[in-house]
Amino acid sequence: MPPGDQPREIYSSRLAERTKELTALQSRRNQTGTLRLLVFLVIAGTFWLAIQGTVSGWLTILPVIAFIALVSWQARLERACECTRRAIRFYEQGLARIENRWHTTPHADNRNDKNNDNSKGGERFKDAHHPYSGDLDIFGHGSLFHLISTARTAGGEARLAAWLQTPAPVAELQERHAAIEELKPLLDLREQLAVVGDDFGAASSPAHLARWGQEPANPFPAWMRVTALVLSACALSALVWWFGTDLAQPNAQIALIAAGVLEALIAIPHRTRILAIIAAVEEPAHDLALLSQIMATLEKQQFQSAHLAALRASINTSGQPASRRIARLSRLAELLDSRDSPLVRAIGPLILWTTQLGMGIEAWRAENGPHVAQWLGAVSEIEALSSLANYAWEHPADLFPVFAETGPLFQGEDLGHPLLRAENCVRNSVCLAPPLRLIIVSGSNMSGKSTLLRTIGINTVLAFAGAPVRATSLTISPLSVGASIRTTDSLEEGHSRFMAEILRLKQVLELPAPALFLLDELLGGTNSHDRALGSEGLIRALLDRGAIGLVTTHDLSLARVADELAPAATNVHFEDRLENDRLVFDYTMRPGVVTRSNALDLMRAVGLDV
Repeated sequence: MPPGDQPREIYSSRLAERTKELTALQSRRNQTGTLRLLVFLVIAGTFWLAIQGTVSGWLTILPVIAFIALVSWQARLERACECTRRAIRFYEQGLARIENRWHTTPHADNRNDKNNDNSKGGERFKDAHHPYSGDLDIFGHGSLFHLISTARTAGGEARLAAWLQTPAPVAELQERHAAIEELKPLLDLREQLAVVGDDFGAASSPAHLARWGQEPANPFPAWMRVTALVLSACALSALVWWFGTDLAQPNAQIALIAAGVLEALIAIPHRTRILAIIAAVEEPAHDLALLSQIMATLEKQQFQSAHLAALRASINTSGQPASRRIARLSRLAELLDSRDSPLVRAIGPLILWTTQLGMGIEAWRAENGPHVAQWLGAVSEIEALSSLANYAWEHPADLFPVFAETGPLFQGEDLGHPLLRAENCVRNSVCLAPPLRLIIVSGSNMSGKSTLLRTIGINTVLAFAGAPVRATSLTISPLSVGASIRTTDSLEEGHSRFMAEILRLKQVLELPAPALFLLDELLGGTNSHDRALGSEGLIRALLDRGAIGLVTTHDLSLARVADELAPAATNVHFEDRLENDRLVFDYTMRPGVVTRSNALDLMRAVGLDV
């Protein structure tokens, strides 16, 4: 079968299995609900008969126990249903990615609306001043990040985004390759990570939790925590005793007052400190349950690659596993949130609810705080690697690039754009190897010049993130990347399109050497004379700095630069043809300079009388 059919077949098979499982679980849940209603009716009838004296009241105990058990069982079935729904969504999204409809499906974002960060495309990572991310569709709806990311946590998303924005050293990329190769066949692990916990709120930053953990802790003495617990138990016991005697036992009242006074002696002097502890933990404590479950899933794995084994070892902690430690903090945070419930509001001060939780949280930080950043970093790294592994598994025809030790070098065979449908993607080969360092691309409108630049750029980004590339082969040396393809004006910064473009060109010119530049229609916002002089000067300056790259142009006067710089430069072109009054493009790159323009044909095609 074709390479792409195997992932599609596996996804389809598993989707059918999970759909069948969900139907069975929903049926069992409904049956349990019906049985629970019947047991409730039995309890009500037995209780009525006991009131009438017909039967013993002890007979209600068994149906009550059965009812509690059924409630618990039905809750477990509902949780199983939700996990299965998430598994179904995981495979639906996988099929959508394989079939190139991932950005149009209803489940393109796997988060609840309340946690939606505008799209799963990583809108929050957009940076108008980044040297290439906006030009190469790295972030946003329908972007490369949108296609690749399957991370559940904000930390995993941030790590993947950083990889797509910053080329990594070759040694680190080779470590990622080995890790991705190991993770690629682990579909069960990716499903487990997809179904655990609740949907993650992308607005929550793992950096908050890491910073909170690294701040110096000042735990309360053990004797104070024990005393607070004992006094709370005494106060609660005195309250029960007092109410049990219909408020008629003075000794109970005295015991309650005494316990309250002793509690005040502990709580009031430390109130400000406790409130500060509570305020500091409220933001970092978001989404701890999901983090704990992801860590528990990873703790069960044994990895062979050195990088994954090191990451797995970094979440090992002597004694209690890291997942349980995070789960303990999560429970403390949940108990803290329960302060708004009527019951806790009523008895909370009596049992030192907030005080004891504050002491417990600070004790947790003293014990575990120094490890938090390490745990979060490991989980984020594994999630980012898992996203790349999933992308590699879903695109088996794509392959890892080969990194050259010397350069600058870019040699790609049959390069394709990963965001285009396979049937619409025309592949071209590009080689920038000594002595050739510049390719000037001419061609008519809509013929494929800009797409060629984006294809080269996005595959370079994938290569330096550690991912496979859309090509039959790619050999590349370490390069910094800069692009000027989609430069627009900025009302906020008061820049015209021309000013925005020359600022971007300055940024490209100042990239660390060696650089790969991708420049589309240079200096289009000025007159032809200045454009020709400025473009030629910029190209020569880039080559003087050891850069390699491509420049597209409609101005054929720029093509002479390639002749002057030969063999360091060459001309290629895209063309079109007119068939039955329709322009037809084949998007194939050819050597030499384009010989015709289609501007008038396009204007006439839309009805302009020219």
